Amino acid sequence: MRTAVITLAAGRHRHLALQQAGLGAGSCVPEQYVVVAMGDPGVGAVLDGRRPHAAVVDCPVRDGRLPLARARNLGAAHALAHGAELLVFLDVDCVPGDRLLERYAEVARPHPRSLLCGTVAYLPPPDPAGGYRLADLPALAAPHPARPAPGPGETQDGTDHTLFWSLSFALTADTWHAVGGFCEEYEGYGGEDTDYGQRARSAGVRLTWVGGAPAFHQYHPTSSPPLEHLCDILRNSEIFHRRWGWWPMSGWLDAFAERGLIRWNGTTLRWEHTR
Repeated sequence: MRTAVITLAAGRHRHLALQQAGLGAGSCVPEQYVVVAMGDPGVGAVLDGRRPHAAVVDCPVRDGRLPLARARNLGAAHALAHGAELLVFLDVDCVPGDRLLERYAEVARPHPRSLLCGTVAYLPPPDPAGGYRLADLPALAAPHPARPAPGPGETQDGTDHTLFWSLSFALTADTWHAVGGFCEEYEGYGGEDTDYGQRARSAGVRLTWVGGAPAFHQYHPTSSPPLEHLCDILRNSEIFHRRWGWWPMSGWLDAFAERGLIRWNGTTLRWEHTR
């Protein structure tokens, strides 16, 4: 299968460089490496002269909110226009394991109408002096416990599309067209990948968890709940509720409410800002 790896970048240049190095060191190098730069003109300089060669697609940013859904659609459109048969989406923070692309391609053949999801392991902070070494990554962290983790060479049918996440997944070109891409109403942080899982479910596309296709998520500071993304999460939750009839990201919404930042309006049956 002609494979394209698609990632989105807005900053995180060191993370992007290690991802590119991981792709170049793997057992299977993609025919295309498509990097969608979301309002970041410096991405090209990070990637130039390195293997695999990267095609940089520009995605303007409006109103300061990262257009993650639109950027993924742009990356997929570029890859498909250049002959991709298998689309592999990797978060910019994710470094592919040695056989990630090979395993996705192996599993795509008997599971042509599935979202294929490999494991993701969250790495500890890197060595301040030397950073991460590719050879060390598998020993640094186990797969995230909130998602299935089949063993190498195994797959597991998924029954809950709410577990889909966009950190590392693959699908055939035909499956991409069947689902119809990401909903571009979402902008900023949260919701667009949960929506995509529901679009796949509605289209009759299955979820398959793939063993032996690990990705390693590079460390960066986070907050829980992500207070800096409150407005995005509230807005995107409203969009999701209108489309699917239930509230996503409920843990974060409840945490914001506990802090007095939002409240549930029993008349409108909606979350709203407290000020």
